[in-house]
Amino acid sequence: MNIFRLLGDLSHLLAIIILLQKIWYTRTCAGISGKSQILFALVYTSRYLDLVSSYVSLYNTSMKVVFLASSYATLYLIYLKFRATYDRNHDTFRIEFLVLPSILFALLINHQFSFLEVLWTFSIYLESVAILPQLFLVSKTGEAESITSHYLFALGSYRGLYILNWIYRYWNEGHYDLIAIIAGIIQTVLYCDFFYLYVTKVLKGKKLQLPA
Repeated sequence: MNIFRLLGDLSHLLAIIILLQKIWYTRTCAGISGKSQILFALVYTSRYLDLVSSYVSLYNTSMKVVFLASSYATLYLIYLKFRATYDRNHDTFRIEFLVLPSILFALLINHQFSFLEVLWTFSIYLESVAILPQLFLVSKTGEAESITSHYLFALGSYRGLYILNWIYRYWNEGHYDLIAIIAGIIQTVLYCDFFYLYVTKVLKGKKLQLPA
């Protein structure tokens, strides 16, 4: 544990809180991609199956449980409780084009060809692109509410802070994981245009608009 990983985890947790609060208090999931949330649920499920086989620390276990529970709670709100507000007409990204390549790469490029290790690798690859349906939805509708923008910024910050965490661990511990680093960089790059628009527009009180 170091300050960058802690801040990254807190930023990730903040993103989830912002998303759930937005849906619950506005009683609508408009502007939220259900397909991105399906992908995140797949990420957490495949990554945290080791909950039943290993124990690292109370912090580690607690965060895994929170991410799993919140991802399925989000799916419940989008597809069941507030399904009438879900924008199916615009949330049309073909997620199979993300899932299938992630499975293939996990089978071909991994640290160890074992069940849990392949699932972990799959989750890393899939997480790097899981936000694409959400960015596609924002681009297709042409704008995003401020609260949705805050969610995306917090989620992107989590990945950026984890890159700093990897740099810190390499210089101080000599540890690095090339698969996680490359996937994390790809994910952070996907947020770059959004970060620029967030800083120049949303923080100045303007509604974020993306080119279609």
